[in-house]
Amino acid sequence: MANGRMRPGLGSRDLAIDLGTANTLVYVRGEGIVMSEPSVVAIDTATNAVHAVGEEAKRMIGRTPATIAAIRPLRHGVIADFDVTEQMLRYFIRRVQQRRWVRPRVVMCAPSGITEVEKKAVVEASLAAGARDFLRPRPAPARPD
Repeated sequence: MANGRMRPGLGSRDLAIDLGTANTLVYVRGEGIVMSEPSVVAIDTATNAVHAVGEEAKRMIGRTPATIAAIRPLRHGVIADFDVTEQMLRYFIRRVQQRRWVRPRVVMCAPSGITEVEKKAVVEASLAAGARDFLRPRPAPARPD
C-alpha cells in the first residue's frame, strides 16, 4: 500500500455501485463499468430463496410459477426491501470479484435527497453484502471564483 491507497490487482478491488430503480451499474477501478443489469430479483415467496438476479430475473417476469415473484427492491431511488437489496448487492459484488475471500472497498451512489435513515440502509446493505469498507464521499464546498 502506497500512501494509504490500495493498488489495483493487489488483493482488493475498489468498486463503485450505482443502485438505480431500473438498472444497477458496477464500476471497477482501472477497468470501467463492468456490469449493467436490471435491478430485479426473482424470489421464491414460500422459502425466500433467491432464484435469479438481474437480466435473468427480468426474463422470468410473467413466466414463473405462482410461488416465484420478480421484485424490484428499489422504489424512487430508495431501498424499499432491505433484505432483497442485500441479496442483489451480494450477487453483483460476487460476480465482479475475482477472489471470493477478498472483500472490496465500495462507493455507493444514492440520490442527493435521501434521508439519514435511507443513507444508513444503503451503508448497511452494502456491508452486509460483502463490502469491506464503505466509502462515504462528502460533497465539496462551493468555492468562489
